[in-house]
Amino acid sequence: MSEPRSKKPLPRPTPETQHFWDGTLAGELRLQRCEDCSKVYFPPRPFCPACASRSVEMFTASGLGTLHSYVINQRAMPDSGFEAPYSIAVIELDEGPRMMTNIVDSPQTPEALVLDMPVEVTFEKLSDDIALPLFRPKAAPSDAAGPRGAS
Repeated sequence: MSEPRSKKPLPRPTPETQHFWDGTLAGELRLQRCEDCSKVYFPPRPFCPACASRSVEMFTASGLGTLHSYVINQRAMPDSGFEAPYSIAVIELDEGPRMMTNIVDSPQTPEALVLDMPVEVTFEKLSDDIALPLFRPKAAPSDAAGPRGAS
């Protein structure tokens, strides 16, 4: 494993999760779907959690979802790599599964982090081997162009 770029703890990929981490490095959020019952699931595993089938496929998800739940941590632990305040969130992906992550590019306040708000994935590269999927509020179509008068 390469030298970390962050003090945040690095996940340790396993053979069952390597495809997921390869995807995050490529800027893709990869999920699995059961070929027998069509269940989409996360976290990665070699069998379907609904029917136990080992006939599963990996696919690239949309990276879109909604904020299902969160807490705002007001106190960072020393040398954790996290600056307080920061949110610990559960995102319900458009494909169905939920995943725990952090919300970025937003004030870490209850006024800004509104339940059911649309979010989109972004990736933070922590090392040459690991990029974390994080989520940010999805820009409204009128926000995509940037502030008026900006060049």
